[in-house]
Amino acid sequence: MLYILGDLIAPTATSEQVVKRLQSPRNGEPEPQICQGWWEEQILILHGLGRTGEPTELIERYGIQTTKTLWDAVPRSTVDWIRGLDFGFFELDCLLIHGSSVSTSDELTPETPPIHLLDRLLRMDANLLFCGRSGWAFQCEIQQAQITSSLTTLSQTTLSQTAAPQATVVSPRQVIGVGNVGRNSGQATYTLYNPYNGQVEFRTVRYGSSKGFG
Repeated sequence: MLYILGDLIAPTATSEQVVKRLQSPRNGEPEPQICQGWWEEQILILHGLGRTGEPTELIERYGIQTTKTLWDAVPRSTVDWIRGLDFGFFELDCLLIHGSSVSTSDELTPETPPIHLLDRLLRMDANLLFCGRSGWAFQCEIQQAQITSSLTTLSQTTLSQTAAPQATVVSPRQVIGVGNVGRNSGQATYTLYNPYNGQVEFRTVRYGSSKGFG
């Protein structure tokens, strides 16, 4: 199976060409399973179809001109197709998603605190979380451990604990960054995962004249 974890489109004139290429696999090619990424969410917001009402994050990060360029680059027919894409996939014990189980904006990296990584895994009870938001290719493993949790409520004046602490044993889990295409000119990275033995491999493709696999 081939999974593409979002950000097919961007504020560029080639966005529509990428979408059409993926919509029509050639003979012998697997049909890609595609989920929404950050750019897909932004174009849905611009068309009033997103999870939030205003493109605040897009404008603050990239400005009005880039926002207009994105609008012009993606026709309404493609917006309707993007609207039908999944937020993520859960296959076997693996969550495949652009950002995380929190949002498409959630950027997980090797520098993310382990407790935050574990939270994103436990929200969907996944043993492996494959994500693409950061664009990094990485593999972080959380070893088996015991977590103690308690419930605290907030009154008008004080914090009070309302339940006894509970201990939970967490099995080993992993967060894997799948890489990216185009962030570094002439270089693309992707990830291979074998569900039968749990092996993860990172690959690099150098594209352009006289380039190939590395």
